[in-house]
Amino acid sequence: MKGHTPMAFGQPRIEYKTNAQMRTMHEAGLVLSRALDAAVAAAVPGVTTKHLDEVFAAVLNEAGAKSNFLGYHGFPATICTSVNEEVVHGIPGSRILNNGDIISIDGGAIVDGWHSDSARTVIVGEPDPEDQRLSDVTQAAMWHGIAALAKGSHVGDIGAAIDDYVSSVPGKPLGILEDYVGHGIGSEMHMAPDVLNYRTSHRGPKLRAGLCLAIEPMLVRGSIETAVLEDDWTVVTTDGQRSCQWEHSVAVHEKGIWVLSAPDGGAEHLVPLGVVPVPIP
Repeated sequence: MKGHTPMAFGQPRIEYKTNAQMRTMHEAGLVLSRALDAAVAAAVPGVTTKHLDEVFAAVLNEAGAKSNFLGYHGFPATICTSVNEEVVHGIPGSRILNNGDIISIDGGAIVDGWHSDSARTVIVGEPDPEDQRLSDVTQAAMWHGIAALAKGSHVGDIGAAIDDYVSSVPGKPLGILEDYVGHGIGSEMHMAPDVLNYRTSHRGPKLRAGLCLAIEPMLVRGSIETAVLEDDWTVVTTDGQRSCQWEHSVAVHEKGIWVLSAPDGGAEHLVPLGVVPVPIP
């Protein structure tokens, strides 16, 4: 779901937010968090992915927030539901969730024109230990990437931290998708800069106050090769192996960082990594 970004001197222009704008983004993030809570709780054996979409949409409607997914380049739903070998951009529909399925639920919300974007992975019913490991590692990799936003100097430090963590995990190696990456977020859902989930020699833009990023590692149990289905949205692993996505929107301000789509700003997961998130002034 990549959108158009204005160019400045041949490079995408980065939008830097004021504290007030970031506080509104946090409002959107809190609505989104509640909507994801509801969708995650509803992900049980026997329900359809369309039902999850309806549950999510009801929370947004009650809060008076808008969906930034619905209608985006024609996308027909308020969340993406990507099951098993589906990596991202799965369309909710008649598919029934079965015991042992792994599903990534990706959604967003808009409050007063400002966007939030977040994704969680759920294992339906009894988890396969390897699927649980996949989800746990992906989630932890996201938090290591977010911690790098507080400790690092350039956007590229995020991908390096994610890559280093995933590479350090004992057991069978997991693949980090390279075709789909994180992004800037603010007055639009997808903005500059791209946020890679792997280490490269390109350091990327400097980290500075007002920068808001959606950090979203996507990991797979097999090959990182993917294909897009005939619906022109759903991305799947070509080897049929299972995949996982976790995502949060995060703000950098003059006092520190704050996870916009987490009620506690990310404290539960960041403090053990040596980062204390600071509310936006």
